[in-house]
Amino acid sequence: MCSDVDGMHDQPHGTQEEDGAAPSRRGFLTAMTMAGGVAMAALPSVPAMAAPPVDGPDASMTPDAALAEIMAGNARFVAGKPTAHLQDLSIIKARAAEGQWPVVGVLSCADSRVPVEMVFDEYIGRLFVTRIAGNITTPEIVASLEYGVAVLGLKALVVMGHSNCGAVKAAIDNPEVPGQISALFPAILPALYLARSKDAAIVTRTNALVQAATLVNASPVIEEKVKAGTLKVVAAVYDVATGKVDMLPVPADMLMRG
Repeated sequence: MCSDVDGMHDQPHGTQEEDGAAPSRRGFLTAMTMAGGVAMAALPSVPAMAAPPVDGPDASMTPDAALAEIMAGNARFVAGKPTAHLQDLSIIKARAAEGQWPVVGVLSCADSRVPVEMVFDEYIGRLFVTRIAGNITTPEIVASLEYGVAVLGLKALVVMGHSNCGAVKAAIDNPEVPGQISALFPAILPALYLARSKDAAIVTRTNALVQAATLVNASPVIEEKVKAGTLKVVAAVYDVATGKVDMLPVPADMLMRG
């Protein structure tokens, strides 16, 4: 694996500004093929799952409304005026005991500086959160979010990277690391390839986009909902210094399926 990473680093890299153009469609396709191979390598072939009816209190909420809700929460968090902690905890606990009806699923980095519910000022049961270093799309992550979409009725999925991400920096630098840490690197390499840069901020944004696209490309369950307009998948980057989340729409070129 290290030889693959070294090979990537032997290629000339320049920022998109230096190159004078965004990555070509061929670059998109190459990167997404790489990403899809990593995400789907251990994914068993199964028929698409029919979603059971979801009869939660927010069943009629649109994807745009769900995203607007969490972005309004992030604005409160940035302003230092969160409200989630003001909710009646006894009511929230009673509702949680009856079941869960989250509206947004989030794939976030495992970094301790990215407390997802706090960042979006949401209370218990509102978000369906998966976390892994580098916010990478693995078969287990895909399966978890498929459950959220097909069974829990999620309206939107957010793949969120963050500034100063150690996993991204490690993938760029390719250091000697102990144990299984280097197993994270192959999933981030497509972003490094597509970004044509070793600037961590650029690679972080690109990685969020790549992982969001891979999530759709790897899952017929998620793709079907996206095509039907009942689910929206977006990328995002969280600034650990300011607390602000920037949403990034996923370019159509990054979606491999017809």
